[in-house]
Amino acid sequence: MAVVKKITWRDRLRYAFDNTLMGGTAAIIGWLALLSIIVVLVVALIVWLGRIGPDDADPLSLNEAAWASLMRTLDPGTMGGDSGWRFRFAMLAVTLGGIFIISTFIGVLTNSIDNKLDDLLKGRSRVIETGHIVILNWSEHIFTVLRELKLAAGARRDCVVVMGDRDKVVMEDAIRERVGSGGAVRIVCRSGDALELNDLDIVSLDTARAIIVLSPDLAEGDRDAQVIKTLLAIINNPARRPAPYHIVAELRDPRHVAVTRLISREEVELVVAGDLIARIIAQTSRHAGLSAVYTELLSYEGSEIYLADQAGLAGKTYQDALFAYAHVTVIGIARPDQPPRLNPPAATLFEAGDRVIVVADDARDLQPAAERYAIDEQAIRVQPVTPQPPDRTLIIGWNWRAPGILEQLDSYVTPGSAVTIFADAEDVHAIERQTPTSLARLTVQVQVGSTTDRRLLDALAIEQYRQVILLCYDNMPPQQADSRTIVTLLHLRDIASKHDYHFSIVTEMLDVRNRHLIELMRPDDFIVSDHLVSLVLTQLAEVQELSEIFAELFDAEGMEIYIKPVSEYVKLEAPVTFATLVEAALRRGETAIGFRCQSSKSGDSKQRGVTLNPPKADVVTFGPRDRLIVIADS
Repeated sequence: MAVVKKITWRDRLRYAFDNTLMGGTAAIIGWLALLSIIVVLVVALIVWLGRIGPDDADPLSLNEAAWASLMRTLDPGTMGGDSGWRFRFAMLAVTLGGIFIISTFIGVLTNSIDNKLDDLLKGRSRVIETGHIVILNWSEHIFTVLRELKLAAGARRDCVVVMGDRDKVVMEDAIRERVGSGGAVRIVCRSGDALELNDLDIVSLDTARAIIVLSPDLAEGDRDAQVIKTLLAIINNPARRPAPYHIVAELRDPRHVAVTRLISREEVELVVAGDLIARIIAQTSRHAGLSAVYTELLSYEGSEIYLADQAGLAGKTYQDALFAYAHVTVIGIARPDQPPRLNPPAATLFEAGDRVIVVADDARDLQPAAERYAIDEQAIRVQPVTPQPPDRTLIIGWNWRAPGILEQLDSYVTPGSAVTIFADAEDVHAIERQTPTSLARLTVQVQVGSTTDRRLLDALAIEQYRQVILLCYDNMPPQQADSRTIVTLLHLRDIASKHDYHFSIVTEMLDVRNRHLIELMRPDDFIVSDHLVSLVLTQLAEVQELSEIFAELFDAEGMEIYIKPVSEYVKLEAPVTFATLVEAALRRGETAIGFRCQSSKSGDSKQRGVTLNPPKADVVTFGPRDRLIVIADS
């Protein structure tokens, strides 16, 4: 039988006092202030009701008595000039109350202010913001994300709150050095653990418009596990807001997507770094220059993808929309409660409530053109899509993303294609065990050796390959891995130059600064893994609807971006407008979004000759090596 303890008034008092202490110093200050006021008022009432006053003076009024009591509580020396024993005893009582109560009140208040200042310095004070963006976990990605958020905000005042497991001052110094200070975006740093509910309360998640959960930099441990536990802490917080959050989270391994979906409650947009980079590398290896296209589309510096309400398009066809804007490139239709449609058939009608998907430098460019642009029919030379022959690809290097790259390549190539893997490893079987067994179109051959040894590279017979993919090793520090990749790349360039070999090179880098060192006026494609992942995270944090569009572009089964010879669309060595190119692509069931001129070197353009979303009236003369950038299904 359970024993029920009787709760006495002493227990209730002790419980109230303990709860007051647990409630923080604010409650203690409140109680001490109230007690101080009571002491002053009680003595003032006694003096007033007892008609007490100094000798040779009239009794004090209630106001005068309250003022005299207050002065003596604040300064005990004030009672030194009092006269009359009744008045002296009354003032002595209030002075003693001031010594024991008000002095304690002032001490606690001073200590509270000191503690609050310490919290501010340590990054432990609560953020009072609304409509801000919260970034959880410290990672190298954070610098790119912050730069992109500053570009996205423009002149708009905004706030970004960063919470990591480092010292606040260290984080602020790193951000100031890598991102810079100033601008309309205010960056606030807080120190804390994203797995602790009390720490999450510091960054005011309930009033944030978006939450970005980065994969943390860990010397040991599973990074994806940390992300999943962070999502659990956010979503299952008993004190959370009832409205759904907008969370964008980064995962490394596609195998963890299913379990993450179980806990996300449709509040989380996942960016799977390994899968994303594998898809981009596979696509770029087959279409030189594609990395520059993706970098511009995903960055807020240049042209990016927008969704906009355009009531004026209702009742018009997709073909009409393609020529409706002078400085905007239409690429699709977004209908309510339906997946977006990229490059739909030309006769597809816009309905009421539909939004247009465009590539634009700025959303303000969505102004209808005054008239339809003239098409040069004599310049159009549309050719049918030719089937691709089997590919031969050389992969140099190995990391945890390589199996995903092989799976993606298998989705794009034609049957009979082959891949040769040349990497540092203990033995051939170490790589063969990680090679996917589900490859249907690719055959894989593995060779082991030092990827920086020139003699071994010469023996690979590189001239037989159409494309080469250079991967960074993941079993060494990032800078060391990039250094090995750079040495291998320089050897490949030298081999191609001396023997006049022609093959495309796609190079994976871990640090964008190393990419700038090695470009050297060469048109190679560089995939900076962390940089591209950061760009996608930022885009989805700002516009949640872009998730389905990116999924379509990166999926081998959907509409994708292709870079095809201009000669398949228009006559060469003759000036044509971009509107003519749009019409030519439309007749092949494709949507033109830009072009790549091989005559533009990397030194002349940050995007190595790639131009996205040119004005419809722009006139360009193309050569045999120039390419048209289109959205198509093959």
